[in-house]
Amino acid sequence: MILVVGGAGYIGSHTNKLLNRHGYQTVVFDNLSTGHREFVKWGEYFEGDLEHPDHLRLCFEKYPIDAVMHFSAFINVGESVVDPGKYYRNNVVNAINLLDAMRDFNVKYFIFSSTAATFGNPVEIPLTESHPQQPINPYGHSKLMIEQVLDDYDAAYGIRSIVLRYFNAAGADPDGEIGERHHPETHLIPLTIHAALGKREDIKIFGTDYDTEDGTCVRDYIHVNDLAGAHIQGLEYLRKSDSSASFNLGNNKGYSVREVIDKVRQVSGREFKVTEDPRRDGDPPVLIASSDKAQATLGWKPSFDDIDTIIETAWRWHEKDPV
Repeated sequence: MILVVGGAGYIGSHTNKLLNRHGYQTVVFDNLSTGHREFVKWGEYFEGDLEHPDHLRLCFEKYPIDAVMHFSAFINVGESVVDPGKYYRNNVVNAINLLDAMRDFNVKYFIFSSTAATFGNPVEIPLTESHPQQPINPYGHSKLMIEQVLDDYDAAYGIRSIVLRYFNAAGADPDGEIGERHHPETHLIPLTIHAALGKREDIKIFGTDYDTEDGTCVRDYIHVNDLAGAHIQGLEYLRKSDSSASFNLGNNKGYSVREVIDKVRQVSGREFKVTEDPRRDGDPPVLIASSDKAQATLGWKPSFDDIDTIIETAWRWHEKDPV
């Protein structure tokens, strides 16, 4: 049985659905602080909080868990700067609580949702797994700390891990059963769709003077179902190889903020207000992944590799989501 920690959230719920579709038994562990109970439509559900080791013990005692996928980090970069303690407590301390429960119950396989934010400002594009890791905010630091913890837990306790460094997760379940719903929302595609739907008065572009083709930041967007598939392939790799590894996950191509906004206009057929604001601190001009290692080692290949399809799945979800 797979323990999906944070399986009521965005990426966790999509992965939970795909796991069940592939015949895995799952239990979702979530405190619903940012997740949604109605997203847990597959497998078992255990309401618990990583902050409380006794919750984890009860869960591990109840279910025959043999692998863990961890999606329960806080992800708001700006918030991490103004409230780093919140991020270190949840993203670091609580993750260690989870790993210690695994050690106590002799569970050896761990899939970790990491982030491109561990790299900091890029020194070369595309970013490979060997790129220097020099995060520039507490969110990135917190993820890198757990990557380092995983190395130590592998050496000392034999807990094998797959680290998956996401670039920009986007899109929604093609069946429309679940999607992206954050409070507050910080991601460009859903924010732009909300503007197109009239749920917000405008979409803001932060910085129009970058050294890019149209002056706005360029990012690599990857569909949430492709991320979910990488988790399953990572687990299968762990079971076959019994060795830890890390992988970058993106589409190996970038789209600017203006391009994304224009694509939302095309997909939605709607006009909306765009406001240009100054740059935000810590936004690199370009972030594009090299996913060659994941493709070569895991046999992973994105199915949703163009921005139009990614935005179309997101649009269909947000158009019917009442929130």
